[in-house]
Amino acid sequence: METLDPMVNPFTLTKDMSVTPNQFPFPSGTSASSSSSEDHFLEIRNVYVALGDRVVLQDLNLSIRAGEHVAILGPNGCGKSTLIRTMNCELYPLIPPSGDLSQPTQPAPHISIFGRNRWDLTELRKRFGIVSDSLAGAVSNRAPDSAGSTAAKTTGRDAVLAGFFSASTLWPNLHVTDEMRERADEALARIHATKLAGQRIGEMSAGEKRRIQIARALVHRPRQLLLDEPSNALDLAAQRNLRESMRTLMRDGVGLILVTHHLADIPPEIDRVLLMKQGRIIADGPRAELLTGPVLSELFQTEVRIGMDDVWLHSW
Repeated sequence: METLDPMVNPFTLTKDMSVTPNQFPFPSGTSASSSSSEDHFLEIRNVYVALGDRVVLQDLNLSIRAGEHVAILGPNGCGKSTLIRTMNCELYPLIPPSGDLSQPTQPAPHISIFGRNRWDLTELRKRFGIVSDSLAGAVSNRAPDSAGSTAAKTTGRDAVLAGFFSASTLWPNLHVTDEMRERADEALARIHATKLAGQRIGEMSAGEKRRIQIARALVHRPRQLLLDEPSNALDLAAQRNLRESMRTLMRDGVGLILVTHHLADIPPEIDRVLLMKQGRIIADGPRAELLTGPVLSELFQTEVRIGMDDVWLHSW
């Protein structure tokens, strides 16, 4: 397997990209209009992404069709979180400085989402939902809510409604319409969480909070949904409920991108698997070929044994 130097940086950061408020332009060799079919959710070519002076993603090339189900696995520090932040328009890819001829053969980076390389982020959220504890404004499982905090006193329905505004709670200045209320109730019903509508966030278990997180992402009826380590901190019953909810959403036509360490999280409907290591996608193919003991043992640098219960995988 190729050994990578994480400090290699073929590009340098530039400040010549013009960014208007609440818009995110991705570099492309084409105009800001549609550069590929909306049949594709994501197109990434020749992309490098840095955090500070360290290049975290290297020479990334990835295409995901709209509605496609994909699992992404890799050890800690392999770049999964940075990839999520890039897909969520939080991070820019590096671009060659204007007039720099030091890398004349380096192709220009390109990213497009649903066929467009420029998005109003409010509009993007209506098509692409993300469930991650790392997102600002999210209902988080990372730390218990203080009993007196505003988030802890927020009800499940209000937390879902706040998802329309990317807010942690339903602040008084936010205007909620009847249609928003209907969609919030619909989202809760889709993941069998209607009973949580009137319950306070601070009184919920980790599994119940996860359902509220997913409902927040579903209020816009997105075409694509990304779940980042969704079973973390969940007990066995909550894990099972989560997995059944994922299968229901996929049957309803929602494309699922699942980032996980746990093979048991991967529903049988997900057939495509990406493996990441040292900032690169090192394998992209069918689950039958990649979710094997030898392949995962090499990926995680430890012995991995895999079993199957009906259609679900498990490892030890």
